[in-house]
Amino acid sequence: MFDVNIGLLLIMIIGGLAGLFSTLYLTFSLPAVIVWKIYRKITKGIPLMK
Repeated sequence: MFDVNIGLLLIMIIGGLAGLFSTLYLTFSLPAVIVWKIYRKITKGIPLMK
């Protein structure tokens, strides 16, 4: 059927998963940090840039 090199296929899968997980991490962590900083600003008066 398909003459696909198994090593190349494995590298493609690992690379795709690494990209997926890094994208998911950034998607959830950046809003979480922003919300956390706003929460600290409101409750404790800590500046946003500290």
